[in-house]
Amino acid sequence: MSQLVSESGTQTASYQLTAADRCDSCGAQAYIRVELPTGELLFCAHHGKKYEEKLATVATSWHDESEKLHSGVSA
Repeated sequence: MSQLVSESGTQTASYQLTAADRCDSCGAQAYIRVELPTGELLFCAHHGKKYEEKLATVATSWHDESEKLHSGVSA
């Protein structure tokens, strides 16, 4: 399980994405969960990296499990 990192840099409650969580952009398996003041977005590693710079200014937390792609661990 990974820790969420809030905009203040503090770690908050644990959260784990599963294979059922899908990217809001393309429908692939989600590895990134972004909390916003108005809700949340889920992204595959590709779309998470693509939108990270823009979302970083408004995200309240950024949860990234994309290291699972390199470790061979599936959700």
